[in-house]
Amino acid sequence: MRLRSSVCLCVLLLVASAVLGAQNKEAPPNPEPDIRYKVDVLVVVGHPDDDIEVASYVAKLIEQEHKKVAVIYTTRGNSGGNAAGLEQASVLSDVREMEARHSIGSYGITNAWFLHGADVPGGDVLHSLEVWGHGQALDEVVRLVRLTRPEVILTWLPNYVVGENHEDHQGAGVLATEAFDAAANPLVFPEQVSAPRNRLTINNYGEGLRTWQPKKIYYFSDAIHFDFFKGHGPQYPASDISPARKIPYSQIAAEAWSQYKTQNDFTDAQLKEFTEAPVRLIWGKSLVGGTPTGDVFEGIKSTPIAYVRARGYEPHPGTLSMELGGPWAFYRLFWTAHNIEHLADLYSPEAQVAPKDSLWVPLIIRNDTETAKKVTLQPALPAGWIQKPDAQTYIVGPQDSYAVQLEIVPSQSHKDTWQTLTWNAASDGQKIGAVTLRVDVAGNGLPQ
Repeated sequence: MRLRSSVCLCVLLLVASAVLGAQNKEAPPNPEPDIRYKVDVLVVVGHPDDDIEVASYVAKLIEQEHKKVAVIYTTRGNSGGNAAGLEQASVLSDVREMEARHSIGSYGITNAWFLHGADVPGGDVLHSLEVWGHGQALDEVVRLVRLTRPEVILTWLPNYVVGENHEDHQGAGVLATEAFDAAANPLVFPEQVSAPRNRLTINNYGEGLRTWQPKKIYYFSDAIHFDFFKGHGPQYPASDISPARKIPYSQIAAEAWSQYKTQNDFTDAQLKEFTEAPVRLIWGKSLVGGTPTGDVFEGIKSTPIAYVRARGYEPHPGTLSMELGGPWAFYRLFWTAHNIEHLADLYSPEAQVAPKDSLWVPLIIRNDTETAKKVTLQPALPAGWIQKPDAQTYIVGPQDSYAVQLEIVPSQSHKDTWQTLTWNAASDGQKIGAVTLRVDVAGNGLPQ
């Protein structure tokens, strides 16, 4: 009996050991994100050729610091003229995409994505976001931020600025900023970060991306007052010499630009001025410390960081106010929501209009009180300027706003000058606000 009991005990121990071993079996390693697409810098721009704005700096990053860089183009450049041939519209998109791939490839970028957005020729960012489908465009940019996992994002300045002032440039900056703050939030496009049921089979779903928090975002601009941005971020000379090619990076940028033959309408002097200018970045924000004018990679380590929630929209109840509407009103809310409100200090609100053309000026009267209000507007315009309509009294309901749409025609006598336009608002004998808009009386070739 004792021998039989011992045998039974040994059998039970072996079975228990086998069961315990099965329970402690280690799972296979969790597949890592696709390392082929991990980048140090993600450049988000509006059109093929916009990358040239930072090409001399990026080329040096790639060659001397061995950084990986990718580009997102929010459009494929289907609008505009064609200096190389008759191809237009949809086929022009195909041509410009190939021009862009050849261009960025010439200084070391191999990964680029072209989104669905149409090239919109104007100056109001809200127009581009409307045409692109804001939600769909943001979905695409967030997806690519999660795929490429950049440490730094470089993009156009999200502001209405005199210069080329292309709404697609501004739209790219808006989407990049929103994606910076959204890509690490698992509730933003959650289907993107849903794990696939079985990644090795067809008929699958779940995109399998990871959330990702970029660490820094910087902006750049093509504004005519380039010096306004000096001291608001790092600056990189284009005159540094490439060790491999023995030429300045400005020349590398010029050669990259030469690939854009459909758009190659610079004179030699203009191209020289454009490519030899330093790359001047505007500090957006950093989640890893550092200083606004310090190096882009100051404070950045290779380890991921946790999601950092942006401030978001904050209402201001109980007030009656008047402000510039349209893109100006949007940006005031946008900057605060994304913790980049210091961008408001770069320059005061401005616009551009050719002599005798019509300048659209939107104003918003906001009534966040519980009673209807009567508001009077009093314009103060330069001599000879005309405003339509000329109504001065507006009734604004409680918890409502009144969008005032003004058309302003400048005087021919003010051609090639800057002029200041002002509107004062009052209610019940009390001043409630004033709006000032600086206007450059000159055409820039784009419809307002």
